Amino acid sequence: MEENKRIYLSLAHMGGQEQEFIKEAFDANWVVPLGPNVDAFEQALENYLGNNKESLHAVALSSGTAAIHLALIQLGVTYGDEVICQSFTFSASANPIVYQGAKPVFVDSEWDTWNMSPDLLRKAILDRKAEAGKYPKAIIVVHLYGMPAKMDEISAIAQDFNIPIVEDAAEALGSVYKYKKCGVFGCFGILSFNGNKIITTSGGGALICHHAEDADTAKFYATQSRENRPYYHHKKIGYNYRMSNICAGIGRGQMMVLESHIQRRREIHQLYTDLLKDIKGISVQQNPTEDFESNFWLSCILVDEKQTNCSNNDIRIYLESKNIESRLLWKPMHLQPVFQQYPFYESGVSESLFHQGLCLPSGSALSDEDIYSVVHEIKTIVKQ
Repeated sequence: MEENKRIYLSLAHMGGQEQEFIKEAFDANWVVPLGPNVDAFEQALENYLGNNKESLHAVALSSGTAAIHLALIQLGVTYGDEVICQSFTFSASANPIVYQGAKPVFVDSEWDTWNMSPDLLRKAILDRKAEAGKYPKAIIVVHLYGMPAKMDEISAIAQDFNIPIVEDAAEALGSVYKYKKCGVFGCFGILSFNGNKIITTSGGGALICHHAEDADTAKFYATQSRENRPYYHHKKIGYNYRMSNICAGIGRGQMMVLESHIQRRREIHQLYTDLLKDIKGISVQQNPTEDFESNFWLSCILVDEKQTNCSNNDIRIYLESKNIESRLLWKPMHLQPVFQQYPFYESGVSESLFHQGLCLPSGSALSDEDIYSVVHEIKTIVKQ
């Protein structure tokens, strides 16, 4: 590794053709929201996620958060409703619930995938019906760090109670569960193209719909709910959520390298697995069975402080001193001051993971030498 070179957690990784599509937008003066790049990017997403049995409809938006918000609006979530949400996630999964004046109900994780516990999900649904007098309006399940949730079990429970699922696949583009790509299991799927994701549009997201009418409705709300009249006329509150033609141009170029980016992240995960396997007290998160195929957006480890004599945060601080960026796992939503007043169904898993876990540098542009350097420093601090 070059001296003083910083190793980042997950940087954007350009493929080279992004500038061609951006130049097209400039040459045609399509430098505003919507345009040919947006249409083509949506089509590329539909082709990637879809299959011969079902056509999908993608709506390119300004962020994954906007996609969750529009999904909740279409599901009729409003003031006084409750929405079940995975606690172990980033706050963007939960914030749109509050945008709608609804109440989040947080559900803890299980150990296999670190995602929503099906057992606790069923318990939460029954308990909310008994306490609130009605079932939750929706369920937001997250594929954390690219690892698919137990969608068969979660979907079966949702169907038992006729509760729609919003599938937050912001970190899971390209992840596969039982031969189906994440983002297509729920009533709505959510993608993110933030700068640190598998592919990026600088900033942006997408809503994945199963029906053309839902996609049209999302586009309507995302363009300020403007009615089809020769003047500006609005019957509903709308939002400025559409992706720009420039950002979509980046996305078109990124779709051409998506598979190679996913493959590289999986190679990096395997390298960490092989290099850290003999270090007592360090374990790398793995696919629990062959049904799960994570994109390993971020490779994550758990640190047993009793065996390593250092904590996950000690390792983070030490790596930073060596110019290596790492990150603690998401602090669960039920521990966040802004959400502490809301119901929580607990297993203790997410808190334990938060206190043990660390995300390691995983960007697809990293070299094997970079990974060797990260592992060398981890071994150094553990031995100390």
